[in-house]
Amino acid sequence: MTTHPTLSNWLSIAALGLIWGGTFMVVSIALEGYGPLTVACARTSLGALALLGLMRARRRPMPTGGARLWAYLAAIGVMATALPFFLLSWGQQYVPSAFAGISMAAMPLFVLPLAHVFSDEPMHLRRVIGVCTGFVGAAVLIGPGLRAIGSDISVLGQLACIGAALSYSIASILTRRCPPVDPLTMAAVTLSVGATVMIPTMLLVEGVPDWTGPRSGLAIVFLGLVPTALATLLRVNVIRSAGSVFMTLVNYQVPLWSMVFGTLLLGEVLPARFFVALVLILTGLAISQWNSLRALFSARRRPPQPPAKG
Repeated sequence: MTTHPTLSNWLSIAALGLIWGGTFMVVSIALEGYGPLTVACARTSLGALALLGLMRARRRPMPTGGARLWAYLAAIGVMATALPFFLLSWGQQYVPSAFAGISMAAMPLFVLPLAHVFSDEPMHLRRVIGVCTGFVGAAVLIGPGLRAIGSDISVLGQLACIGAALSYSIASILTRRCPPVDPLTMAAVTLSVGATVMIPTMLLVEGVPDWTGPRSGLAIVFLGLVPTALATLLRVNVIRSAGSVFMTLVNYQVPLWSMVFGTLLLGEVLPARFFVALVLILTGLAISQWNSLRALFSARRRPPQPPAKG
């Protein structure tokens, strides 16, 4: 059955682009008062509590599948929450928030070759060209700094952000291969797994956090409730009602918003290569997803057909 995105779907996509695009700026503000492990831990823990509460309110049961299902949920929890949240928080100590946002645009480019090997989505020529174009953009983004690796810690911060995009990509493949489970339950359980990993790690390395003031403290609360819990619910609703291809439109918005917020609100000065890299990455993304995007917008323009008379 063909799914036609509604006005509500388009508004949700716009909201998700704005929320996730602004996340990197909020992470930078939270890092003013807290360490990267504390920021990542608070984000996973608050998000998990919010979604577990929603599960209880909607009377959704915990998964009853066997060991295979729980192994997938545990792996997704680490690769989709604990690891990328920490890598982004750590990396953003040394790079502009806009860099992190641009790095996330490369995530679908990692997904395509991984899906070719580990899933049922084979690569074809257009996708190969798109992935290669996008990776040229990633090389432009981090290439100049690789010469200074070992002497400039900001290079490690850049690699951490790229590593977060790769972690999200692996989590995406695991999610596709995971046995069937309610989307809200999956989101709540995987965030709970992330929190279970992050809480002892934070306590061991950074200790019990203190309230450092409203600016960084409220930033942490915002991270847990809005881009983690609320955005997860919007994402689930969009995918279920409009499809996963429609959801990919968020990938084009996030880096643009991250650059807007970084430059206008945080005063970040971005080198010209950031803009070149962004154009190359988004171009590669568009080439690799051209058929899907063309079908999506063709369906949007085509008026609904009247039901056939029997």
